[in-house]
Amino acid sequence: MKYLFILFILCITITACNNAPVYDTIIRNGTIYDGNGGEPYNADVAINADTIAFIGDLKNATAKNEIDAKGKAVAPGFINMMGHSEESLFQDGRAQSDIRQGVTTEIFGEFSMAPLNAKTKQQLQDGQGDIKYKVDWNTLGEYMNELEKKGISVNIASFVGTGTIRQYVIGEANVAPTPTQLDSMKLLVDEAMQQGALGVTNALIYPPDFFAKTDELIALSKEASKYGGTYTSHMRSEGNKLLEAVEELITISKEANIPAEIYHLKAAGKNNWDKMDSVLRRVERARKEGQDITADMYTYTAGATGMTSAFPPTLQDGGFGKLWQRLHDAAIRKQMVKAMNTDAADWENLYYGAGGAAHVLLLGFKQDSLKKFTGKTLAEVAAIRGTTPEETAMDLIIQDSTRVGVAYFLMNEDNVKKQVALPWVSFGSDEGSYTNEGVFLKSNAHPRAYGNFVRVLGNYSRDEKVVSLQQAIYKLAKLPATHLKLQNRGELKVGNYADVVVFDAATVNDHATYEKPHQYATGVTDVFVNGVQVLKNNAPANAGGGRFLKGPGYKQQ
Repeated sequence: MKYLFILFILCITITACNNAPVYDTIIRNGTIYDGNGGEPYNADVAINADTIAFIGDLKNATAKNEIDAKGKAVAPGFINMMGHSEESLFQDGRAQSDIRQGVTTEIFGEFSMAPLNAKTKQQLQDGQGDIKYKVDWNTLGEYMNELEKKGISVNIASFVGTGTIRQYVIGEANVAPTPTQLDSMKLLVDEAMQQGALGVTNALIYPPDFFAKTDELIALSKEASKYGGTYTSHMRSEGNKLLEAVEELITISKEANIPAEIYHLKAAGKNNWDKMDSVLRRVERARKEGQDITADMYTYTAGATGMTSAFPPTLQDGGFGKLWQRLHDAAIRKQMVKAMNTDAADWENLYYGAGGAAHVLLLGFKQDSLKKFTGKTLAEVAAIRGTTPEETAMDLIIQDSTRVGVAYFLMNEDNVKKQVALPWVSFGSDEGSYTNEGVFLKSNAHPRAYGNFVRVLGNYSRDEKVVSLQQAIYKLAKLPATHLKLQNRGELKVGNYADVVVFDAATVNDHATYEKPHQYATGVTDVFVNGVQVLKNNAPANAGGGRFLKGPGYKQQ
């Protein structure tokens, strides 16, 4: 009888255990920030396959993988609204500089890696620096699928570049498209949107994008609008013509009936810092009038681009090869010295805006013989070489046969704080995603690659109290997901994809500096991408998990 009773109890226990839910992963005891900007609450989060399966009390449930998040924040994965991992992910798909900040999705913008014709395909192959890869795609969809198949830790999504399309159809000359050429360009936008592009994008201070007039951009944006796309832009000016550039973006948005995003919002150059309030008022008036205008930013006072931004874009009419040839001409070099020291009204002179050579930091070179200058200012290299800063800049471009990566110190911290607090501003690194090893150490990154997002959580939310933590997470996740129409992302919600980040709000910090940029952020302990744990207890866990996220116009090919 005694043994029958024990067997009865055992059967009941086994049945109860069998009825208890079993999940792939349970994140227990965390403080939930769901991404909507509301007050946090304590709960457990369960993940099955690629989906958030349950949020609540899971004390009776079990899982193959369990994480104790007591004392930590649990949030939706962050979205890098404008990153440049197009090449770095070929080298290392783990994307550690971003993953260790809680970023689970990378958005590619300003230009695109396709469409390519035979000439632009060869240019992309020949123009590679430290990172080498085979260019065996022609369309944007083919490129994105290839990157996904490689195995990546982050989701990826891309816009199609109006400049990339312009170069495909017209080349690199400063000419307007003929009606026939414009029709071909519109067709390429259609194809890219059907392949999953989020919309159209450009960087209007750089050739060949600079050569496009407003009517051309409106025509291409109208095509993207047909598919529910978005227009994103590094505007034609962020300095002397900042207000006019904002007006152009608002006009394109209105005429094409398309949402628009200002890339890395800033007022560049000391003489332009006081324009930020006017910019914000203009954008907010457009928003009140019903236009969907948003912006993103990086949380630093220096930008990074090419040394060629010290020269008028017209010098690059015909492409970089023509620029390289022109810089050998003594008469042109004399003109460029004068141009570099002119506060130009018709182009964006970042050299002048930064205040000269002492505020231009050299970040990277293609030629090994020049890498010794990495991390020095242009003024320091000029002194070493015994040439003027202007001559040094031209010589370095010739010798490296590249634009030469530099950082320009242009912005004002008060404006940065003002922008961080805005409810319609999200965040983008404008950088690649790296590991702090191997080939990536051959060049200096901008510290925003390693710290842009945790600076929002640590410096600006916790320390400076510029924005609440729940609002910061909304701006890092739900806001960009909504603007880009990324379905079932950006929010901790049952049924959504399991892009999840666990971090310690009390200790999360950035460590990258301009002098020593390759330093990981700390405080983010665990990251999931589509349910795959890619960071586990501060260490890489898997190289996979990431997917190609398609835009609203995607059609199965």
